[in-house]
Amino acid sequence: VPRLDSKTSLKGGEMDYLLTDEQKMIQELARKIADEKIRPVAAKYDQSEEFPWEIMQILAQSDLFAIFVPQEYGGMGAGVLDLCIATEELSRACGGIAVCYAASALGTFPIVLFGNEEQKKKYLPDLASGKKIAAFALTEPEAGSDASAIKTTAKKEGNYYVLNGTKHFITNGAEASTYTVIAMTDKTRGARGASAFIVEKGTPGFTFGKKEEKLGIRASVTSELIFTDCKIPQENLLSKEGLGFIVTMKIFDKSRPGVAAQALGIAQGALDAAVKYAKERQQFGKSISSFQGIQWMLADMATEIEAARALIYSCAREIDAGGKDVGKDSAMAKMFASDVAMKVTTDAVQILGGYGYMKDYPAEKFMRDAKITQIYEGTNQIQRNIIALNLIREAAK
Repeated sequence: VPRLDSKTSLKGGEMDYLLTDEQKMIQELARKIADEKIRPVAAKYDQSEEFPWEIMQILAQSDLFAIFVPQEYGGMGAGVLDLCIATEELSRACGGIAVCYAASALGTFPIVLFGNEEQKKKYLPDLASGKKIAAFALTEPEAGSDASAIKTTAKKEGNYYVLNGTKHFITNGAEASTYTVIAMTDKTRGARGASAFIVEKGTPGFTFGKKEEKLGIRASVTSELIFTDCKIPQENLLSKEGLGFIVTMKIFDKSRPGVAAQALGIAQGALDAAVKYAKERQQFGKSISSFQGIQWMLADMATEIEAARALIYSCAREIDAGGKDVGKDSAMAKMFASDVAMKVTTDAVQILGGYGYMKDYPAEKFMRDAKITQIYEGTNQIQRNIIALNLIREAAK
């Protein structure tokens, strides 16, 4: 199994984003795993919809789960940019498998950012080692874009909180071991009545419902979480009562570049497949890559991908530098990269023609996987709202 001291060479022709030696090492390692371990089995997992535990074990043994955990709890203490780099490379081979990894980061971030010392010591070492994976549970049947409409409740009873309600569309669903769950501790306060909790698999009253069948990212398990008089100790409260949505928004500001990186990797994988096919496909006695119509499509695809990469890396660096409200930039990165992914993957299918529509070739899977990046962690319409409201707020200062 490759590890973070592995040495492989990057492909030529890539822009220099002034990555550190450690970031280049992460990039090389993730690309090696993607090419050698993920790409050969991507179609199998897409068809079977099985959770890719074998790949998760390889990522764990390669120390990739340690990237987003502080050093004092067994991690590398690296930043959002490092996580984006790894996610992008894994997504070039399979967006579904990559999101299993990235979703664990999403479920881990609340503990890293808002957990107290006891919570960090208890949960982060196992998450850093990949022994356990995490999930983040916000969405409900009637609360998607309107996250303040959640109905799951957490009622304080003595030294416990009792959870009741259902979460759905939860990535890593029944496969995770550690969950960050947002529930209402005071319904009368609206969004300010939500709180965040750490819930462990196996807690009495915590069960799993429907496993969803999806258009894309089919290697990723998406399922319902059901809480029925589920008692969790009061020390599992993250931060303070009433700060659940502040926790959520702060987490999304840091995690949305990760979704953007997933979209970026999917787009890059589709472009790679389209260029390879265009060079090999012969029509009218010559390669279709010699036709100007195809060349212009490839040129636009490559330019849009590079623009998305520059935006994502810049945003991630801003987050890692700290001290600035990155909500607008994070929304821009997620919105732009996912729109690019949808366009690029659709164009890749077009370049492959009839073969692009067939499951024998990877283009159709890239297109199916790309669509969800425009939807989860806030639809792109919601991202546009966030961007516009920030612009208006800034102009009023």
